Amino acid sequence: MGVWHNLTGDYAPAGARVLRAGERESAMHFTGVKVFSATKAKEREELGETVTRWLRSNDVEVVDRVVTQSSDDEFHCLSIVIFYRPREAQAPA
Repeated sequence: MGVWHNLTGDYAPAGARVLRAGERESAMHFTGVKVFSATKAKEREELGETVTRWLRSNDVEVVDRVVTQSSDDEFHCLSIVIFYRPREAQAPA
């Protein structure tokens, strides 16, 4: 049975990862997903700083990201989805 992939708008078999144009298949192991979104102009302008603050305050390794923009007659929505996993502990030198 297939599923509608809501990040890309593609239809794919259940459990499949939909690749974007030009993307190669690779092993992507993540343990968390963080979604940032904004519809108001000021929030959209500040979204990059919001993501940066979150990344600096959380010790994670970003393994993939998806940025989408959607609009209708009244609203414009910008979304940034971060796929992450905990950083591996560094061995003592």
